[in-house]
Amino acid sequence: MKLSQGLAAVGLSFAAIAAHAEVTGTVTAITDYNFRGISLSANDPALQGSIDWAQESGFYAGAWASNIDYGDETDGDLEVDLYLGFAGAFNDDLGYDVGLVYYTYPSSDDIKDYPEIYAGLTYKWLELKQWYTNDYSGSDNDAYYTEANASFELPADFSLSLHVGYNYGEGYDAAPAEEGDVQLKDSQYMDYSIGVGYTLGHFDLGLSYVGTDLDKGDYLFSDEDVFKSEDRVIFSIATTFPWSNE
Repeated sequence: MKLSQGLAAVGLSFAAIAAHAEVTGTVTAITDYNFRGISLSANDPALQGSIDWAQESGFYAGAWASNIDYGDETDGDLEVDLYLGFAGAFNDDLGYDVGLVYYTYPSSDDIKDYPEIYAGLTYKWLELKQWYTNDYSGSDNDAYYTEANASFELPADFSLSLHVGYNYGEGYDAAPAEEGDVQLKDSQYMDYSIGVGYTLGHFDLGLSYVGTDLDKGDYLFSDEDVFKSEDRVIFSIATTFPWSNE
């Protein structure tokens, strides 16, 4: 087969795949970037966005970005996550999702990129998910995260979401311990949240109460809002493009 014929065949294959795929983009404004109970925006608002590609077979990929604030001693103000995975269902009630996320910090020399894999099961309104990385924040240490999520539709376009997660592993002990730097003194902690959502036209509104079982003294840092772990309320508004005509 000539090269031109091969390229044409590849192009037709990609065109066929694209014809059965969907590309969407989401923009979110949120009062605090919460990651597993910890503020990554120093308890300040964040603007977040994602672009997602999903294929009918179950394969998906995307990129997500947010502003971050790790304190004056750490450079970098942007996080970009790249991910790909495969999701499907065994039957009408039981589904699965497996994939990989690669956390990157393109504007930082201090924050290290690292990968994380995940596998999850959903049964009706309940989701159980396990995360693992062998290089937490570039530390070459293992870290695990186990979470359970529940979501319920409520009348009048409202929804209810519940979450509990457990963080554990050597990776949480690998942060520097010099004065002014960030260090989590206990490698195991739980985070939780309860949220209410409301759909208003093309916009999804969310109000969540989030927190952890960490004491205020479990973190060492100069700014009390950096990596804030105390209970707090977070509001968000999001919209996904393209807008449907429904």
